This record gives sequence, structure tokens and C-alpha cells, in this order.
Amino acid sequence: QVQLVESGGGLVQAGGSLRLSCAASGRTFSNYAMGWFRQAPGKEREFVATINWSGGSPRYTASVKGRFTISRDNAKNTVYLQMNSLRPEDTAVYYCAADSVAFRGRPVVAGSDFAFWGQGTQVTVSS
Repeated sequence: QVQLVESGGGLVQAGGSLRLSCAASGRTFSNYAMGWFRQAPGKEREFVATINWSGGSPRYTASVKGRFTISRDNAKNTVYLQMNSLRPEDTAVYYCAADSVAFRGRPVVAGSDFAFWGQGTQVTVSS
């Protein structure tokens, strides 16, 4: 059974930084792409960032490019999301997700491509 556990959320002032972590277990972590999504109150879940199985080909939604960085440590079975220059509009519950297909040969950005999801961690950015 694949388990994903996020941590690192919290309350931060605008312009501040947070680093989210997602620890994975239950299958060979290094074989699968990972992603981060977020959902703000009253809004649809949206894609934030993705990284392929080897740590390459990062992709970001336009609103976070240049501010957020996704990375992974396959030795620790963990994916990270470094968030800098945070804005109030970044306030949301952040979820990590694991791809359903091993060694997928394209960036994975659609929620439907991810088979497993964490429970989420709240990020609140005050103005």
C-alpha cells in the first residue's frame, strides 16, 4: 500500500518561505514521477509542480515559476517543494501525489495520471 505523508505547512507572512516535504512508502519511490497540487477554499484543485522519476524535467504552473522549486531525494523516498516569495494567493491545502506509471516518458501534470495522494498540509500566507 502506497502512503504519502506531507509535512512543513504552516502560517507565514507574505514574502516568506516554506519547504514542504512528502515522505513516500509502499513501493519503489525512484521509479515514479511525483507532483504537488493545491486546493484553495472554494476552488478546484490545481497543479503546482511535477518532477520525473530521476529528478529531471521539472514543470510548474505559471503562477509559481521562479518562486517554487520541486526536488526529490530518492535515497530518502522524499519529494520537496521549496516555496519562496509567498503570496496570499498561495494559501491552500497542498497535496503531494505519485504517478500511476513507472518510468513515464513525459512530464506528468494531470491529476488523473496520479494514482496516490497524501492527506494534505495547510499553507496560509498572511498579507
